[in-house]
Amino acid sequence: MMKLRIVALTFLLTAITADAAEVALDVGHTLADPGAISARGRGEYHFNRALAPLVQAALEARGIAVRPINYDGRIGSLAARPDAARGADLFLSLHHDSLPAHEQETWEWKGQRLSFSDRYAGHSLHVSRRNPEAATSAACASAIGAAMQMADFVPTRHHYPRHPWADEANAVHWHDNLVVLHRSTMPAVLFEAGVIKHRGEELLLADPERMARMADAIATGVAACLYATQR
Repeated sequence: MMKLRIVALTFLLTAITADAAEVALDVGHTLADPGAISARGRGEYHFNRALAPLVQAALEARGIAVRPINYDGRIGSLAARPDAARGADLFLSLHHDSLPAHEQETWEWKGQRLSFSDRYAGHSLHVSRRNPEAATSAACASAIGAAMQMADFVPTRHHYPRHPWADEANAVHWHDNLVVLHRSTMPAVLFEAGVIKHRGEELLLADPERMARMADAIATGVAACLYATQR
């Protein structure tokens, strides 16, 4: 309940200024390795890259500095991401979700045979118990998850039980072996915005108004977390 009250407070204020707070905002995947391919053939990196400046603007509107990581899609390695984030207060990696191959089927889109699955949709958040700031990572992920649901976004549950719950109510999973999470020296959260293999959700994830609303919810949760940890 305390986390929800903190998040609710941020909605009542025009801005929360977290003095000296800085978020390292990471665009997941690269131009050369774009990650999951959507139901209509668009690489995950391009979804991540489109969302990042909206999240950045929403964070900066709350007085939080942003350190962009991999905006050009050319970062050298997974380990280079947390290395580039050293000194920030929070590492936030933006991603879009897929599903295992055995849960996918094929369809034809504009002359291409592509894979899809309409079984699952929704966002999720991931943190690592191997991160040196695991408790704060989980608290920040919970704050983001709570803000997302207060903004009427519905989470997916398909990562459980493979990745156990850190906070079931707010769709936060322990995902211990992700390099960007356990190699980070500060609290780290990986955010999955939605399932791009889902044909309906793929279209929603590219809708500008919805993307802006999602970015605002993410920033609200981050501000709530940073405000709470700096008190």
